[in-house]
Amino acid sequence: MRYSQAIAALGLCVALSLVASPGWAYREYFTPEQRTQLEKIQVVFVDVIALTDKGPIESGTLADVVAQRLGEVGYAAIRDPAIPHDVAFRVKCEQHKTWEGTTATGGDADLPDAPSRLWKGPACQLTYLLGGMKIKWQKEVRTEFEDAAAAAQAAQASDPGRYAMTKLQEALGTYEFPLLLAAEWGHADRLLKLLDSPDTGQARKLKIMSLLGDMQADEAMPKLKEALKDRDLAKQALSAIGNLGRDGIPLLVEMMNTSPQLEIQAAAAKSLGQIGGLHGDASVVLPLLTKLQDQKTDWTVLTEVAWSLGKIPDKRSIQPLYDLDKKLQAIRDPDNVTLKKLKEAVFWSIKQCDTWDQYS
Repeated sequence: MRYSQAIAALGLCVALSLVASPGWAYREYFTPEQRTQLEKIQVVFVDVIALTDKGPIESGTLADVVAQRLGEVGYAAIRDPAIPHDVAFRVKCEQHKTWEGTTATGGDADLPDAPSRLWKGPACQLTYLLGGMKIKWQKEVRTEFEDAAAAAQAAQASDPGRYAMTKLQEALGTYEFPLLLAAEWGHADRLLKLLDSPDTGQARKLKIMSLLGDMQADEAMPKLKEALKDRDLAKQALSAIGNLGRDGIPLLVEMMNTSPQLEIQAAAAKSLGQIGGLHGDASVVLPLLTKLQDQKTDWTVLTEVAWSLGKIPDKRSIQPLYDLDKKLQAIRDPDNVTLKKLKEAVFWSIKQCDTWDQYS
């Protein structure tokens, strides 16, 4: 393969990675029987253990926090394994996390809450069992400190192990594992109910909308449209809509062209690229090209428009991108970060559109 071909092929891989969504592979590893089991989850057996350097200690307060958090999403948590339940949720908290082998890399494995083989300090491992089988979903909650003894001494706490468990309990009280489980199990209805609650804070609403988008939950569209009225939620709502499918295209085009907020215009353009890339829908190309060729379009918005056109390689985009590139190259302003980002987006998208037919 020639060098230029190799570069283009690499660009194609990058393009696919940019449009890929966690929803793409959402629950693909479950069997039909397991998916049916997931849909019916109501009762969760909570199994929590706490291990310090001195050995196991009572874990009731940790389990209480876990049960209370699961109740926020409407799950009934039980502590007796003899009582019938639909799934077992396990939480293993340790003063010094034991290494369980090399973890995967890439995708979810690189997220901040993914298990880390490098972390040896206090941590809680979160897993669940479905039908007695351990599912590969796994999260890790850590303290801000790695040395529990030093942290306890600084806090004038006498027992480092118990101090570490107290801090892990606080972390479990804020980490949004109930939302992640509801998304993992496909319970969009629970997330939507929480999204609609007046008691749900802005940060949590943003997280819920992100998860609904990852799930490609079409039933979330009405709530996401409603969220567009809230300036603090609109950007995340647009991102989620970009993962749902073609039905969101007219709304996204309207927001890109009419919103008085530049960040909303940019978010809408980005979401159009997500839809076009995920679903192979070239109908978004013309609205994006119209925005690209509009002399009044802000550079930050143009940057997202350009990236989006590269995610949907189309020959109609080649000449307009070349024309824009020519204009940009004539502008000499090396300290302008916004201009630099725009040039990078246009250059990348030209490569995607101008070489696509060689590999399609």
